[in-house]
Amino acid sequence: MQTPTTTQLRTAIDVLKKLEARIDKHATHSLMQLPDTRLGDDYAARIESQNIEQIARIKTVMAQLQSWRDELRQQNRQCVSQRV
Repeated sequence: MQTPTTTQLRTAIDVLKKLEARIDKHATHSLMQLPDTRLGDDYAARIESQNIEQIARIKTVMAQLQSWRDELRQQNRQCVSQRV
């Protein structure tokens, strides 16, 4: 597997940010559509729980990608420093 570039990692992070926003928007829309009943409340709790879990996973992956991007930047700086 080839190491991605910092630009590719930044793009992946941006895509995940958009996915996070889309998931949150979808959950909000779904909650607004639920009836004001006990069953609706149960579904709302499930939707909110799933939303929190999905966004937490996305944020974890974004943090890992940002860390990787920072490592690559540092390596690139060291390579440039050694060449000069």
